[in-house]
Amino acid sequence: MEEQIKKSLEKIRPILQRDGGDVEFVSVEDGVVKVKMQGACGGCPGALMTIKMIIERTLVEDVPGVKEVIGV
Repeated sequence: MEEQIKKSLEKIRPILQRDGGDVEFVSVEDGVVKVKMQGACGGCPGALMTIKMIIERTLVEDVPGVKEVIGV
């Protein structure tokens, strides 16, 4: 599952990098994926929306068993 998550994050990464940000995979446990927003996304007030609307939606679609994505 971890490798599938990382592969899926690679699809998202260019969108974030366009705005000076990035995402780092931290861990996955019981279908809950933890990510760390970096660069411009790290302190952005819209980071939670990015996590839920872009990252979570993509991972749930791409990786069976992913239930939720949270930022750490």
